[in-house]
Amino acid sequence: MDLVLVIVAPGQGAQTPGFLAPWLEDQTFASRLRWLSTVAGIDLAHYGTEADADEIRDTQIAQPLLVATGLLAALELFPHPADAFNKVGAVAGHSVGEITAAAGARTITAEQAMVLVRERGRAMAAASEATPTGMTAVLGGDRDEVLASIDKHGLTAANDNGPGQVVAAGTLEQLAALAEDGPAKARLMPLKVAGAFHTEHMAPAVGHVADLARSVSVHDPRIPLISNRDGQVVHDGSQVLQRIVGQIAHPVRWDLCMDAMLDLGVTGILEMPPAGTLTGIAKRAMKGVETFALKTPDQLDDARAFCAKHGESSVFNASPTWRMVVSPTKGTFHRDADAAAVEVLSKGAGIGTVETLRDSIAVTAGHGGEVLEWLVEDGDLVSPGQPLIRLHPVGGV
Repeated sequence: MDLVLVIVAPGQGAQTPGFLAPWLEDQTFASRLRWLSTVAGIDLAHYGTEADADEIRDTQIAQPLLVATGLLAALELFPHPADAFNKVGAVAGHSVGEITAAAGARTITAEQAMVLVRERGRAMAAASEATPTGMTAVLGGDRDEVLASIDKHGLTAANDNGPGQVVAAGTLEQLAALAEDGPAKARLMPLKVAGAFHTEHMAPAVGHVADLARSVSVHDPRIPLISNRDGQVVHDGSQVLQRIVGQIAHPVRWDLCMDAMLDLGVTGILEMPPAGTLTGIAKRAMKGVETFALKTPDQLDDARAFCAKHGESSVFNASPTWRMVVSPTKGTFHRDADAAAVEVLSKGAGIGTVETLRDSIAVTAGHGGEVLEWLVEDGDLVSPGQPLIRLHPVGGV
């Protein structure tokens, strides 16, 4: 059996007071954190060691703190990043963790990640002040009844974390109505967050971050990246950035991310610090998949052994990745007749579709270029991140 390692990064709410203290005993880690603190304009060492729970709950603090921690822990785990490219089958991040994942896959730099997350946190905090909103976790109950109840009260299922764990978000009045008339056999747990993240209430934040993102240069991921918008594997750097911006006001479908991991054949999931949330979900929803929650630096040797055990290879080993088009999901590939007949594809040209049990997903050549080889045939079964066609850049394409 092939072994597949997936590395995941948690989202807001994973942080706890003092969690960075043991990491800062390492002078290299501390020095790198000072650099990222300078980029973000926030004293991350203070917030990760001395600040209380209320201080680090602040969206403007929590988000940069989480991204910086994940990025620096990744460098501790893989001192030579190229080692990760050869071992990691995929990366994914929950909510703001997707910025961590994108930087780890080298779509954006660590500095770009810190600027984006700084502005994301500020913009989301400002949007939260416009209308009193919040979020409530709905635990247990029948899934269809839970979603129907959320919709009935005008709320959004902002996080779908798999069986028995959906987070509803909206105005405080709507959440109060849900508390009074919630789904049967479900437990409601109000979350201590500033607003209704991943809903239409965050639309003003999307506009601000989108304006900044226009000036961000990107590269295609060096590791398959699973988008938390829909669980698709994304291999176009510009699309990764667009999704990072759009997910601010779009629900997180972690359930679909886990489905994609299973389709990839995942055997091991390692969660970056502050770890525990996503591995906890995986233990409940992904039976038979081994997990590792990296919380403190004294676990690094064991974490490296875990990566060595599960990190057999990456689908991107053999070929340059920046001109390769990959399948976004598991399904049957149907090649576009026009694409099959030409030697050069224009930027954004369709190459075919992947038919799944749920829908039909169009696949495009994000960069365009000369067709070097088709790597699949019409009607082939494909897996998430599987290369479909290899292109060579052509002037003007």
